[in-house]
Amino acid sequence: MIANILTAMVVLLHIYFMFLEMIAWDKPLGLKTFRLGQEFATASKALAMNQGLYNGFLAAGLIWGLWLGETGFAIKAFFLGCVIIAGIFGALTVSRKIFFVQAAPAILALLVLTYT
Repeated sequence: MIANILTAMVVLLHIYFMFLEMIAWDKPLGLKTFRLGQEFATASKALAMNQGLYNGFLAAGLIWGLWLGETGFAIKAFFLGCVIIAGIFGALTVSRKIFFVQAAPAILALLVLTYT
């Protein structure tokens, strides 16, 4: 149950990331969150929307795994692994903060999922 709660928290994070990247990117919330200037945000909105879509796919995969219950173990593990890799890549290429916001919660969820 704890693993499912942690996985659901990762889902909520990725739905929020999707919202920020697909809807709020060039709005005050997105500008503040990502520390962007309006000109850059406007020019890069299509790229951000694409990135947001991928975050939506990660959330959808985790929801699928949760919906399957105990038989969804492999699905949850796979998508949590994808989230971890994306978080590590983001930390290495954009900001270390991404590791703590994206990868760390997924690592915790995967550890609990695997060892309970």
